[in-house]
Amino acid sequence: MAARPLVARQTNQRLRSLIQEASLSNSALARQVNVLGEAQGLDLRYDKTSVSRWLSGQRPRGRVPAIIAEALSGKLGRTVSTEEIGMANGNSVTCGVGLHFAATVEDALEQVRELWHMDAESRGLLSRSAMTASALVEPSRDWLISSPDPQVARDGRPGPRVGTSDVELVRSTTRALAELDHRVGSGYVRPVIVTCLSSVLSGLMDGSYGEATGRQLFAAAARLTELAGYTALDVGQPGLAQRYYIQALRLAQAADDRCYGGYVLAAGLSHLAVGAGCSREAVQLARAAQEGTRGQAPPAAQAMFYATEARGYAMLGDARMCKILADKATEAMAQVVPGDGPEWIGHFDRAYLADELAHCYRDLKQPRPAARRAEEALARHPRTRVRRRAIDLLLLATVLAQAGDVEEACQAAVQAVALLGGLKSALGERYLLHFLDELRPFGDLTPVREFDALVQESGVRVPR
Repeated sequence: MAARPLVARQTNQRLRSLIQEASLSNSALARQVNVLGEAQGLDLRYDKTSVSRWLSGQRPRGRVPAIIAEALSGKLGRTVSTEEIGMANGNSVTCGVGLHFAATVEDALEQVRELWHMDAESRGLLSRSAMTASALVEPSRDWLISSPDPQVARDGRPGPRVGTSDVELVRSTTRALAELDHRVGSGYVRPVIVTCLSSVLSGLMDGSYGEATGRQLFAAAARLTELAGYTALDVGQPGLAQRYYIQALRLAQAADDRCYGGYVLAAGLSHLAVGAGCSREAVQLARAAQEGTRGQAPPAAQAMFYATEARGYAMLGDARMCKILADKATEAMAQVVPGDGPEWIGHFDRAYLADELAHCYRDLKQPRPAARRAEEALARHPRTRVRRRAIDLLLLATVLAQAGDVEEACQAAVQAVALLGGLKSALGERYLLHFLDELRPFGDLTPVREFDALVQESGVRVPR
């Protein structure tokens, strides 16, 4: 059977992950593909060697990718697309980019630079990639069992000599871009971040540096890469966000910063799983963050890890476990000393915890406590958190509508629309859409008609 190569050195990590998830041997998958092909009138004679070639990056012709996806769908009990196995529409050249937790520092550098540069080229292949559940949890397992990288220094290499001033430049740039992102949304900020990664940070990572500076550089790179992941999510590209989060996790490992790795798992991948409706994966990722940082994580990070796990249980409808974890998060937050602890967790304060718990109550279909927590979050969030205030206003509006307080809900949503007018945020737009869906049963009420008219006049985009 003839096959087309993807890229000589690029393995199909998506397919590998799904085969492992399905507990299939290469021979078993080949046999099932042959059987399904025969049912479609095809004479297929694949064997375990054929599957090995697919894993190495070859793409079979014709209908075979769809048949492979069908075989895995039958084994896993859910629909698996050709995109998910890295064989969609000839664009599988991108299938494994950024989805692999590299075994070595050199491989990690190669993989993250490839991700940065492919994203910067704006070819659309990565931006159109779907998030894949099979690649959510596996990197966390690799992170949990991985040993510290013995060395990251690149002394004597060609390229610029990197010093602490260069590292501080990356840190200060990340800080400034994160603050701007809070104010105006990722649609404005993300192109700048991608340029910084592909044009500036890539050159620094390829330069010459000693061990201490190298660890600091990897830590700074992890934080800017994580920010790129969040901004990808906020422009409506969760599949791309997933790739950035996985690479941020690997960079944090190279920096020997387990606590920040836990943060990436919870704040990044677990929240991504929540947004995709992958509740069990969200729980697993939050637990991995806790397990991998046991005895090391500062109180604010512990609070985030517990709150994120609570989000997963809320989606599962498990109110008992959600409450246990919410109480743990609250206890951990009570131990936080403002200004104490690493900078990367400083933003997760009582306002953000209230936001997380409001989402928990919403998912548990308890609108009254959800509204109280959303109001608490809004009372605590500073005015500079424009996007988060817009999101929490719409969250408040949604649960008020669920409770039957339609007029009050519309009043909160009016404030949110005013904020959204100055933002480019797909997340904010998605919350607006959810609120509008909640209003449908009340379409004849005057406050609802007036709010619909306001949205149309505002020019705020409503995704459909």
